[in-house]
Amino acid sequence: MTSPPAAAASVRRARRLAGLVAVAVLLADQVSKAFLIDLLAETPGGWIEVTGFFNLVMVWNRGVSFGMFGDGAMPPWVWIALSAVIVAVLLLWIRRLDRLWTAVALGGIVGGAAGNVIDRLRFGAVADFFDLHLAGWHWPAFNIADAGIVVGVGMLLLDALTTRETKGHHGRE
Repeated sequence: MTSPPAAAASVRRARRLAGLVAVAVLLADQVSKAFLIDLLAETPGGWIEVTGFFNLVMVWNRGVSFGMFGDGAMPPWVWIALSAVIVAVLLLWIRRLDRLWTAVALGGIVGGAAGNVIDRLRFGAVADFFDLHLAGWHWPAFNIADAGIVVGVGMLLLDALTTRETKGHHGRE
């Protein structure tokens, strides 16, 4: 069992790491969007073939992940409010965690969610660019914020599947 000062230091370290990851994802997302929105607006056809399996495209996502519920039936403020609630819950989780792996995961999710909220506030939709495809099959267009969210959730799932509960642990981070 860790001593109270050591536990407090561990929590502070995890909080700092979560914050750094969130800011890094948010900045990378917003800088890439500023660059790619302008680049693709000036590109004939609005897309650039990068490789045989990767294109840059301009897609405005008015729904949630991968364009689900993007039929315009829900106004942007609904998605903004939902994202804000999710971020608030994750920030509460971050306040009490002491594991660096979880801090990185939650930081990626928070930074990604914040990046997409900024888009909804500025544009009413999320700017997506990255188009991966193979043999005629296309993954839905995404951005760095989406990647931060997906990688963060994947890390949480991997952690949940590989971490064993120890006696006295009671699920506390």
